[in-house]
Amino acid sequence: MPRTFQIRTFGCQMNVHDTERLAGQLEDAGYVPADGAQADVVVFNTCAVRENADNKLYGNLGRLRSDKKANPDMQIAVGGCLAQKDRGEIVRRAPWVDVVFGTHNIGSLPTLLERARHNREAEVEILESLETFPSTLPARRDSAYSGWVSISVGCNNTCTFCIVPSLRGKERDRRPGEVLAEVEALVAEGVVEVTLLGQNVNSYGVEFGDKYAFGKLLRACGEIEGLERVRFTSPHPAAFTDDVIDAMAETPNVCPQLHMPLQAGSDRVLKAMRRSYRSKRFLSILDKVRAAIPHAAITTDIIVGFPGETEEDFQETLDVVRQARFSSAFTFQYSKREGTPAAEMDGQVPKDVVQERYERLVALQDEVAWEENTKLVGQRVELLVARGEGRKDTETRRMSGRARDGRLVHFTPVGEAIDGEVRPGDFVETEISYAAPHHLVADGTVLAHRRTRAGDNSEAGQRPRTAGVASGGVSLGFPTIGAPRTEQDAVAAGGCSTC
Repeated sequence: MPRTFQIRTFGCQMNVHDTERLAGQLEDAGYVPADGAQADVVVFNTCAVRENADNKLYGNLGRLRSDKKANPDMQIAVGGCLAQKDRGEIVRRAPWVDVVFGTHNIGSLPTLLERARHNREAEVEILESLETFPSTLPARRDSAYSGWVSISVGCNNTCTFCIVPSLRGKERDRRPGEVLAEVEALVAEGVVEVTLLGQNVNSYGVEFGDKYAFGKLLRACGEIEGLERVRFTSPHPAAFTDDVIDAMAETPNVCPQLHMPLQAGSDRVLKAMRRSYRSKRFLSILDKVRAAIPHAAITTDIIVGFPGETEEDFQETLDVVRQARFSSAFTFQYSKREGTPAAEMDGQVPKDVVQERYERLVALQDEVAWEENTKLVGQRVELLVARGEGRKDTETRRMSGRARDGRLVHFTPVGEAIDGEVRPGDFVETEISYAAPHHLVADGTVLAHRRTRAGDNSEAGQRPRTAGVASGGVSLGFPTIGAPRTEQDAVAAGGCSTC
């Protein structure tokens, strides 16, 4: 019988993208997803952004120790940013781990598993530079209707709080034709929404010398027939240019949504973070976006308690939040990471002070988001029906979907407009009846329902599966529909966003 696998993912969208590639490789190597039973191979795709990342990993590894003892043929692999950082330390602390691989050689996993099984000893392989661009590897896609498409890997910034550049390396860009080939291939299999992914998507093109490449890429996506929604994450405020705003406003399938990391509203703190913009510049970008796209929803990342942050600095962050009117925010308490300049800075803020500021920030952002969401009550919205977005959908008999601006809407799937059954991947139109800080509710009847090929594939439990390409290439094989994902492969969201 074929060996089974399970992947547990922690962290940002980059890790979700890498997990799709890891799953694709394992399937190509003859493994099959575990279906409820204990897997023969358990892979941890780790994040190193937050301080509790180590505890989360070693806690999970500890819980598997007895399983490994009971079944010596079971294999445990650890990859991702924490593996790149800790290297052989993982095997020292958890000697029952079989494979450790880094961010630059995710394509090595099947070989390392086979080598560890043959040699009956742990295999640790950490490369210092990218071996194979992740998007050239086979992938088992997470969704029948929405796909991640990486346009770059790595980061050229030197933010003092961030460990990512040292673990993922300098930015490397894919050629536009390769990106568009992947998008077209996904659309050909029924995918209706793509998210362009990069550590700093708007610096795309730096490697091949075209500073307008990202705006051009957005416009080119607008020419792909059948592609109904285009999103991207995350841009950097320092590199954000007017041509990107124009491309967003003038390309119909680019969604009116922008995730723009603020990190702090204090110019003094931004300077200490080595964020090469200031609050005035940040707010001016939002003003331009809203002038061109009045209904745009803007989200952000904010860090509380950066070393040296004073109450005055924190108040400046609250002031920017009041002015920016974010529809939502990923808020983080500063996490000291060994190997970053911020970890050695004076003025580390006491935990109780950070917690109190964090609670004030969350309360303010919830208030702002609620006010902004309330403006949408009574409006008609188009939703791309999603799978598993609403935790209470079963008990409320609702379904959930994302509006074009990215807001989460729970709706009641009733009404004469419904054509058969509403499935994830279909589109519905409905009217907002209630607003909360983190979601909207539409409890009236569905006003329109459009069945899609993505919905057909969701109903059949099928998802696109991207084929690999020959070693050394950077083009992309075309997808085929593959087997459904099991619940054990579900992403366990970690605690970081691209910055």
